[in-house]
Amino acid sequence: MTKQEKKSGSLNNFQKFLFVQRVAPKTMEAYLRSVTELSTFHKQSAEGLTNHQIQDFLLYNIREKELAWSSCNVLFCGLKKYYGEFLGRSDGEFSIPSRPRSKQLPMLLSREEVNRLLNAKDNLKHRALLTTVYGSGLRVSEAVRLKPRHIESDRMEIRVEQGKGHKDRYTVLSQNCLDLLRTYYRSYQPGKWLFFGNDKDSPMSIGTGQSIYYQAKKKAGITKGRGIHTLRHSFATHALESGVELYIIKRWLGHTSIKTTCKYIHLSPDYMKKVKSPLDLLYEKGDES
Repeated sequence: MTKQEKKSGSLNNFQKFLFVQRVAPKTMEAYLRSVTELSTFHKQSAEGLTNHQIQDFLLYNIREKELAWSSCNVLFCGLKKYYGEFLGRSDGEFSIPSRPRSKQLPMLLSREEVNRLLNAKDNLKHRALLTTVYGSGLRVSEAVRLKPRHIESDRMEIRVEQGKGHKDRYTVLSQNCLDLLRTYYRSYQPGKWLFFGNDKDSPMSIGTGQSIYYQAKKKAGITKGRGIHTLRHSFATHALESGVELYIIKRWLGHTSIKTTCKYIHLSPDYMKKVKSPLDLLYEKGDES
């Protein structure tokens, strides 16, 4: 991209810039939206705005709209990418407060609740999607991008290509999930995408995947938990309680650090009950002798 094209600052050229940098589609969409919202807020092109105007926009989202830190951080990162890297401005003076120290643990569904939810949908395609998300611990963005060739039944694994952080990985494939997917495949005959959208040439949207989850959740009479990501959290916790080693769960989930996976220890009271104090182990050993 030439300097003249960058100088124009148009969203179209910014999109090309992000594409060349191999920014993930979901991230690209968020970055483009952040620039659009900034322009709408000030009713003028984002290209000519000052750092003070940008800061006013960020403060509006924090104070008036009361956006969560994570949402504000997406706005901030998008604007830093636009002004700092795309337009080549010197280090900007706009910023957001650092992440709050307190962090909520995710809410979980019990095994019984998951079973009710998965069986709440009569639609075979919807049930197959939800079962795959839970059975393999997938993000919804990963599930809707699956292709039939990613289901490696001979290895009993699912291949996830270009997941979060542009990483490929393998995760577990349940026999029950495989049986359901085979039934679904025979009935729907998907093309390029396993879970297709309005036509077989395009994948199901993330929003549609979320809607399917909320519908099933309502029909199952479940009120706790949040979005479809709850199934991924529940998968990890239930696997830990079943005796799966933490390192294996880390690999299935695609976590970069084991610290991220360790949070599921705090979510599993059943797992903690199995752990004994070293004092008890000492006396047990003494009893044996």
